[in-house]
Amino acid sequence: MKFKRIRVQFEADDLIVAEELICDIFFSFHLKGVVCDVPLEEPDEGFGTQTLPRPDICSVTGFLPQVDSSKSVLESIREQVLKLSSLKIKTHILVDIVDEKDWADAWKTYFTVTRITDRITVKPAWKDHTPRSDEIVIHLDPGMAFGTGTHPTTAMCLQLMETWMKSGSRFLDVGTGSGILMVAAAKLGAGHLSGIDTDEVALGVARENLIKNTIDPSLVDLSCTTLDKTDTDPHDFIAANIIAQVIVDILPQISLRMTGVSFAVLSGIIQERLADVYKAIEAASLLVIEEKYLDEWVALVVKKNPGEKYTGKKETDETPSGKKQTDKKEIYKKRAGSL
Repeated sequence: MKFKRIRVQFEADDLIVAEELICDIFFSFHLKGVVCDVPLEEPDEGFGTQTLPRPDICSVTGFLPQVDSSKSVLESIREQVLKLSSLKIKTHILVDIVDEKDWADAWKTYFTVTRITDRITVKPAWKDHTPRSDEIVIHLDPGMAFGTGTHPTTAMCLQLMETWMKSGSRFLDVGTGSGILMVAAAKLGAGHLSGIDTDEVALGVARENLIKNTIDPSLVDLSCTTLDKTDTDPHDFIAANIIAQVIVDILPQISLRMTGVSFAVLSGIIQERLADVYKAIEAASLLVIEEKYLDEWVALVVKKNPGEKYTGKKETDETPSGKKQTDKKEIYKKRAGSL
């Protein structure tokens, strides 16, 4: 199958905000394989370092199946992108035609073995790696789905899952993408895995990655659907690594599927949208117990029953990676007071 490759080059004072706005446009038109090429601050040593070169020109690229409707969709995308000029975002759109295999495989050059935490390592299926005896290795081929572990939003999810998810948990991944979080949950001891996505291609990729990691298929449910169309059975741990606006929209549905002992990690949140997410969290009767920052991105861990006294990890406790934790209730109080 052939695809239109749509590349939006851009200049802006705030590159991260411009990137998110362009991604939102692409996602709203269901473009596949969206790739962001922007410079990021150098992360901490050992955290996904040296995975991507710094770009000469900032851009976001997506792929549109070349079908009868693609011409009108492309024009609609152009119209939406041009409107960004009102926000002082300069854009230039490039379009060409590629075969599916050409764009599905081209990015593999830049995806290498990446250590996410002291225990968790993400290994591309085509790379060699000799693991330590205590190492959790995620064998991954993301294909046309989002989620390699090298992006800050996914990496922070993995870190927070390692800290907060208990063995035997019922795990739900909202917007499963490549399935990387489902694989990690299984290897961290989850008792049951559910994943939903609105993209059949992503679900196919997730299934393949679960097989690559020898995850017991009897423990797995994958569905092409939205959260509001699933049952409201409780889950012990929910992951939503998507964009801020979608998180705001689905937080009531996430809350419905949580009990007083459940945790949820919310990622894909740009810092400029954090206040909106906090308001939605409060409205959904949830409590933030940890914030994690990397570059312009934020990931949150939330639980239910905001009125109850939280007696979780304190400053003297250590996470599985050996890093100190702060008082999560104090973080919430300070953050709420600043909104």
